[in-house]
Amino acid sequence: MSVAERVPAPGIVLPVSALVVAVAGWWALTVALAIPPFLLPSPTAVAARLAGNPDLYLTNAVTTLRKILLGGAVGIGAGFAIALVVWAVPVLERAIYPYLVAARVLPKIAVAPIFLIYFGVGFETAILFVALIVFFPVVVGTAAGLDRTPESHLDLLRSVDADPVRIFLAVRLPHALPDVFAGVKQSVTLAVVGAVVAEWILSNDGLGSLILVASENVQVDVMLAALAVLLCMGLVLYGGVILCYRAVAWQ
Repeated sequence: MSVAERVPAPGIVLPVSALVVAVAGWWALTVALAIPPFLLPSPTAVAARLAGNPDLYLTNAVTTLRKILLGGAVGIGAGFAIALVVWAVPVLERAIYPYLVAARVLPKIAVAPIFLIYFGVGFETAILFVALIVFFPVVVGTAAGLDRTPESHLDLLRSVDADPVRIFLAVRLPHALPDVFAGVKQSVTLAVVGAVVAEWILSNDGLGSLILVASENVQVDVMLAALAVLLCMGLVLYGGVILCYRAVAWQ
């Protein structure tokens, strides 16, 4: 039996129940306090807004999703590659790894104006910004995971004269995968945030831009509808990473 089969699927009853309670409380609040729709529309009003113009949200969602997927792929690929280089060259690891860790705490939104100056407004700029957001968790997690291989496993393969490539593929990479996936899981959530920030500053399309325009026109129902789509998108992407994590048996 594989690891994926031994690990039970996470329950969805409690999360769904919590969502139902939250939406019901939201609806009750708007009714009981008679809150004006322009301040806080009811869930039914938000749902009606979504149903009334689905093409608007679908088109913008596809645009945002493209930025997330393309930027995420670039960031994850670059992060994994840089982590391999940093791990393979000890001097380089000691020289730059502390700065890679420190860069994780840098507010990435502060970098967006710099991107605007050097790259301008556009789809490609947004992809680069998302890639930057995604890059750091992956490179830090991967580099840390590659250093956690048990020496006993390495000694066993060395005793049979295994070459470095075989040792890496058979031992180091499998032991690093939990840390790699931990970085990817962080990156997925950050990619959604990064795409929205990019659409506020570096682009003029997508759900982020829709939210910005709606806020300028005080269309709270449009904002909440777009946020609901973003929430669903983020949950699906995060769930996809979890499924990939469970599908790989390395322990």
